[in-house]
Amino acid sequence: MREPESPAWPEHLSGIGAVRFGRRSHRFEESVGFYRDLVGLRIQETFWSSFGADGVIFGLPGSSLTFELVRADEPPFAREGQLQLVLYFPNQELMDAARARLARSSAQPAPSHPYWEARAAVTYLDPDGQEVVFAPFVYGVNEPQP
Repeated sequence: MREPESPAWPEHLSGIGAVRFGRRSHRFEESVGFYRDLVGLRIQETFWSSFGADGVIFGLPGSSLTFELVRADEPPFAREGQLQLVLYFPNQELMDAARARLARSSAQPAPSHPYWEARAAVTYLDPDGQEVVFAPFVYGVNEPQP
């Protein structure tokens, strides 16, 4: 059941100016190429040996929402497919256009959770085995009912 929408952040979070989420990548170079070249995310920043870590920050689409990959020496603890990056598009045509780079590459759609399959979304696995979901609707706006 969806909670009623509120028009703003809760008061105690109103000072947040940006949100970043990140994940570790054991196949770092391949993953950077996947998100940059195939998904088409724009690199905002790279860092090398910063407090002992290498990483890349992608804008989604700008700097107020970012996605960070950090090089990992070992595979991440998360099981394959446990972490999802969901990209919502207002319609099928825009989603298909965004998937064009993947379609021209050797990347193949992966099995999806039944929720995504029922809503015509398409899932790919990044080089670390984590899911990138392309959805032809915007959550909370034009989400199709099953």
